[in-house]
Amino acid sequence: MCGTLLSLMQIRNRLYSMSLLPLRKARCMGRREASLASNYTQTSEFADLDWENLGFGLVQTDYMYTTKCGPDGNFDKGGMVPFGPIEMNPASGVLNYGQGLFEGLKAYRKTDGSILLFRPMENAMRMQTGAERMCMPAPPVEQFVDAVKQTVLANKRWVPPTGKGSLYIRPLLVGSGAVLGLAPAPEYTFLIFASPVGNYFKEGLAPINLIVEDKFHRATPGGTGGVKTIGNYASVIMLLTLGPLFMICWLESTTTLRCIVGI
Repeated sequence: MCGTLLSLMQIRNRLYSMSLLPLRKARCMGRREASLASNYTQTSEFADLDWENLGFGLVQTDYMYTTKCGPDGNFDKGGMVPFGPIEMNPASGVLNYGQGLFEGLKAYRKTDGSILLFRPMENAMRMQTGAERMCMPAPPVEQFVDAVKQTVLANKRWVPPTGKGSLYIRPLLVGSGAVLGLAPAPEYTFLIFASPVGNYFKEGLAPINLIVEDKFHRATPGGTGGVKTIGNYASVIMLLTLGPLFMICWLESTTTLRCIVGI
């Protein structure tokens, strides 16, 4: 058995019983409020999108947040720029040695039109834990949360109507500086982009397809399975081509007695 199994209804109830951060009212400690509504005027409250048929795929939004960190270990103030490609040195640490982390969190729209974030501080702290393991500097929790708020408010017309999905927020921390030999990168980039996505369980309480994987392992003792580094996900891609499945049930690598469900 894979531990205690929770119904989707139990998971949903537990999710919404946890703390949610009101986007309009929360203040960022030590930094300016992320109240950017007046700076990003839009022609309509919602983007022109088929909100009834959202999947989990990239929808290009308006803005992304970006900041850099040099050898001193401090990130600059950063700010919003139009969403689009970024320049990357071919010798960058992330391209050559996989020195990169990412996070994933969501913003939800309430019936009164306000927008909520789900525990962004936890994502900030998890990124700090991962950065320590990957020998990278990480933005302070306050800067991380403020950057998330800026990104959501700048793209607020892409937050789906209530019950139609959420705005998926993807923070990235990568070694963007050039390095030839194996070593920490001399420069790091922290950026955040966002995309509207549909509800995770599209069919509600209907059964989903799982595959139990006992040959390949995402994580092993002493490795990086405990942090959200980009390299942990590359080995999954081959399995996703085997057929229609929703998620993979990974067995614990040494005894195969425990499992975790996820991509």
